[in-house]
Amino acid sequence: MNATDSQARPSPPRSSPSGRGATWSHWLHAARPKTLWAAFAPVLIGSAMAYADGAFDAPVALAVLLGAFLIQIGTNFANDYGDFLKGADAHDRQGPLRLTQAGIVSPRTMLLATVLTFAAALGVSLALISRAGWPVLLVGVLSIASGVLYTIGPKPLGYLGLGDLFVLVFFGPVAVGGTYYVQALKCPAPVLVSGLAPGLLAVAILVVNNLRDAPGDAKAGKRTLVVRFGRTFGRVEYLACVLIATLVVPVLLSAWPGVERRGVLLAMAALTALLRPMRIVDTSEVPAALNPVLGATARGLLVYSVLFAIGWTL
Repeated sequence: MNATDSQARPSPPRSSPSGRGATWSHWLHAARPKTLWAAFAPVLIGSAMAYADGAFDAPVALAVLLGAFLIQIGTNFANDYGDFLKGADAHDRQGPLRLTQAGIVSPRTMLLATVLTFAAALGVSLALISRAGWPVLLVGVLSIASGVLYTIGPKPLGYLGLGDLFVLVFFGPVAVGGTYYVQALKCPAPVLVSGLAPGLLAVAILVVNNLRDAPGDAKAGKRTLVVRFGRTFGRVEYLACVLIATLVVPVLLSAWPGVERRGVLLAMAALTALLRPMRIVDTSEVPAALNPVLGATARGLLVYSVLFAIGWTL
């Protein structure tokens, strides 16, 4: 899922429209490293909760993180390929450069990169089956499928306006719960509820992306929620995602009195890192002005996950 792009438009070297001659810097650009914070955050939270319960396993946690990174990168490649084929990445897009659209990488090469990256992610899932059983494979397959179907296929999820829901689920409870389960071999309800916060903040990143790209998405038939219901809806959705995410911690502590982790209230301080992005989203009328908000919201997600992990393990 296109949980985040990068900030301002970078300037990777271009090649001929044939797509030949792509360098490692091209592929690093296509992988969109800044999007990896959205994959890192739920793994950090799930691992911190496993650590607090005496179930932390460093090699397993690292394997989960590798799998999460591969799925995110594969999804970014799939988006680059799928949006190009469907015309959502036009020459006048306001976001960062897409390599297939720019002719730096051919569609066939990008598709091959997508397949190989998802195959590697599936390999990581298979390696973890001996420890945690078939649920790991199920989560891996469903996560990969959602990444592929987000922009590829006859009815891509992102083009139907379902991207927000799938980002919430797979970057939230599924990612946090899956990380905890692989280490502890169980998944209590508080773990799943804790996953709502990173899921909501990942949705906030997606909303900024959709607000910026709304004109081009509408032309290409990409019916995101912003295209369906308008920019005002998108702004309200962003603000709601951020504010509700900060309320997950007090709800968690009040709903399960047995959870004696008051230090986790520290995570609410992440709201301060998101105040300026909220103001920009609420007032900006220029699509390109939202590019820095993508990176700022991703950093807010990172701050939240780090503070949550510290607070939960105190």
